[in-house]
Amino acid sequence: MAISTLELRHIIESAFLPMRSRCSASTDGQLTIDIVDPATGLNVTFGGISMATLGSSRAISDLIAQLRAQMASPARTGGVLTQRAMA
Repeated sequence: MAISTLELRHIIESAFLPMRSRCSASTDGQLTIDIVDPATGLNVTFGGISMATLGSSRAISDLIAQLRAQMASPARTGGVLTQRAMA
């Protein structure tokens, strides 16, 4: 059973509260997630995430953990991190 795009967006956006996040889906099944932390000024965009790989709660949880790890990475520069090809 596949999860709806609306439900997937809600799960991902809720996972980053109290930060502001916006998850958008393209017509070709790719997600882009924008996350803003007003407290630190961090503005992060992750794109090119295939919705086909997010068919289970485990996969969604793994994605969220991966995004959080990327956000905490000292490799980001200027407060902006762009990830284009996440599987």
